[in-house]
Amino acid sequence: MAQLVLASASPRRRELLDQIGVQYTCAPQNIDEAVLDSEDAAAYVERLAREKALSGAKQTSLPVLGSDTSVVLDSEILGKPTSKEHAAQMLRGLSGRQHLVLTGIAICQGDQCLSQVVTTQVNFIELSSEQIERYIATQEPMDKAGAYGIQGKAAVFIDSISGSYSNVVGLPLTETAQLLHRFNVPIWSE
Repeated sequence: MAQLVLASASPRRRELLDQIGVQYTCAPQNIDEAVLDSEDAAAYVERLAREKALSGAKQTSLPVLGSDTSVVLDSEILGKPTSKEHAAQMLRGLSGRQHLVLTGIAICQGDQCLSQVVTTQVNFIELSSEQIERYIATQEPMDKAGAYGIQGKAAVFIDSISGSYSNVVGLPLTETAQLLHRFNVPIWSE
């Protein structure tokens, strides 16, 4: 029996919740994801996570988990690529460089809503044009923030990370489990 509502259709977030044994249902929320004027990345991902969770909480008495992940390079938020050319541009920018992955998580139930932002530093190896072209040809980068998925084929691009691996995938599990505990949502349920 579900004890949580996930306000997302992300297959990666579902896999991560499955990994820690949370019983949940999905109810993706349709919210405006435009960045507000002078909004930094941390404020942006936390706002979206809260808006998703608050929107979902209006429809159920269960706790609702909202989340949003962004890749940030030189203070610029990299969303999902809009074309193959856009994906190549992002990957060229990440090549041989350090960037941040920020995920906002929020759980709302009734009049209570708790949220936080988790940051992971990621270092890419230097990418050749051929590597970028071949990776884009796999189609994997097309639905990923920053045009890559650490849990997929792009794992070979990662030189090192500092912080939560699951955060880069899309849901920081340690912090999520701590928030779930605050709302009496068990992990490792059968």
